[in-house]
Amino acid sequence: MCGLTGWVSYSRDLTQQAEPVPAMTETMACRGPDARGIWTSPRAVLGHRRLAVIDLEGGKQPMPVTEREEGLPVITYTGEVYNYRELKEELTGLGHEFRTTSDTEVVLHAYLEWGEEFAERLNGMYAFAIWDPRTEELLLVRDRMGVKPLFYYPTPDGVLFGSEPKAILAHPEAEAVVDAEGLAEIFAILKTPGHAVFRGMHEVVPATVVRFNRQGHSVREYWKLEARPHTDDLDTTVSRIRELLDDIVERQLFADVKVGTLLSGGLDSSVVTALAAKILRKHGVQNPIDAFSIDFKGHKERFQADTLWGDPDIPFAIEVADHIGADHVNHVIVELRNGDILESAVRDHVLRAQDLPVSTGDMEHSLYLLCKALKERVTVALSGEASDEIFAGYTWFHDPEAVAGDTFPWHHPWSKLGGMDTLKEIGLWDRLGLTEYIEKRYVDALGEVPRLEGETGHEARMREISYLNISRWENFLLDRKDRLSMAAGLEVRVPFTDHRLVEYVFNTPWAMKSFDGREKSLLRAATADLLPESVLQRKKASYPSTQDEVYVRALREKVQDLLADGAPVQQIVPREAIQKLLDKPLESYRVRAGLWGVRAVMERLVEFNAWVSEYGVRVEL
Repeated sequence: MCGLTGWVSYSRDLTQQAEPVPAMTETMACRGPDARGIWTSPRAVLGHRRLAVIDLEGGKQPMPVTEREEGLPVITYTGEVYNYRELKEELTGLGHEFRTTSDTEVVLHAYLEWGEEFAERLNGMYAFAIWDPRTEELLLVRDRMGVKPLFYYPTPDGVLFGSEPKAILAHPEAEAVVDAEGLAEIFAILKTPGHAVFRGMHEVVPATVVRFNRQGHSVREYWKLEARPHTDDLDTTVSRIRELLDDIVERQLFADVKVGTLLSGGLDSSVVTALAAKILRKHGVQNPIDAFSIDFKGHKERFQADTLWGDPDIPFAIEVADHIGADHVNHVIVELRNGDILESAVRDHVLRAQDLPVSTGDMEHSLYLLCKALKERVTVALSGEASDEIFAGYTWFHDPEAVAGDTFPWHHPWSKLGGMDTLKEIGLWDRLGLTEYIEKRYVDALGEVPRLEGETGHEARMREISYLNISRWENFLLDRKDRLSMAAGLEVRVPFTDHRLVEYVFNTPWAMKSFDGREKSLLRAATADLLPESVLQRKKASYPSTQDEVYVRALREKVQDLLADGAPVQQIVPREAIQKLLDKPLESYRVRAGLWGVRAVMERLVEFNAWVSEYGVRVEL
């Protein structure tokens, strides 16, 4: 995994003006700690920071087609293409010659052979830029599910681009400006495809190719979810899902570095860990796979169940590891102290990793620390992320009111529980017009949903709910996981985002997805032989969040600092509104209460204040 950036200009000679690109490239050092490269030509400069995972010696970038001949395409690339060995064999048969064993070179030759349509042939998580000197065109390509980020910023004579906004903002022609729409994205907890929060900047929409040339730019969608009839019966469907999972995890275990897994003790991560251990055994690998779990010191003693967390994770994670066997899984529990997530250096790293104020507070800080701990032992980790979106694991899939609601289903639980009240109390909800903004984005999203002819009623509505989760909520979570893991120099792979699995399960009827009356019915049935019964029957639990009063008191002190004269956050929330938050009892925010609870809002305001200062953001309302 890596970080990329670059600059294209059609009116300047960039061999004489490429000074900003080294600085842009260095902002990606966290994503690529192993190597640095810059390729320069009159119209384009490409930068790359590398995390070496495949072909440690030969896969350096930016990579030209050949080092002997100029004027041919060059690529700067991040991610993994899991079917690159099959593609390489096909391309070799077509006469292509390879000098490395990297997937990067395969992608470049695929472009040479098939042109822009080569993207349809790729299976993986990737984002890359190809500069073609023959046509003076730049291609920006992003994977189907949006696992790997990629942003661009058009200029009067070209474009700036990068894996993350920070790379673009390091160029003097890019401005860090946020307007009301950008603020609405932040505080409504939306991840609208293509929206980058910073004015003038765009995110490459998943499954698209963005082409730049002297005439401007165009966007082509190379894949999308389609509604298709599902003709398999239940037993065949369960078998097909297991077949896909076996193939996907086996592909994603391949690397020239050590691979581990993230193990929470929930169904998704337990499935990935159990499959990984089984596949390694099949191939005669003697060393057990490292499976990592996170816990807070004293969490078990302080734990209080609520709507998000029914029980602590660690006992279940231990049971999974024991069930798989010590010879096959080396279970590592990463125990954090609450003081760890309060350290200013940690908070600074998380802010810089995401380029935006935190959305889920201490959960983001602890995820970063977990990834740092993993990086000490592995370079790649497989995660259960995205299973809930495709297998209907969230409570809102099964809540009749959320299903019948007229907003994004993950917004509904907090609306019903008064979760929006905090933003309304401090005036920010109305000032940003969040009701209207969310409604507009919701209507836009519904307009994209693929429809199956003749499908009506509850089945049609559940297709909508599934699509909203896959195209929006999953987008948010994948971005969070990528940014925080890459900030630690760790590559996280997400088997449940394989487009073959997503397509198949998306088109499975709702009655089949919930055939046993529970969440994730199909996944549970497909993997019942792998896991202990307690984990198979466990209800969905969210990523752990601290319930320690030490953290809450420290958060309150940081909110107190927002009352200082000139605090940037006062541009959007007046001092008297901040004081309202401080007047609330500690008990009201000891436990996280959804997206807009007191604690979540306090965290977001603290981080917003730091973000405006750190990034020099100009707020224009």
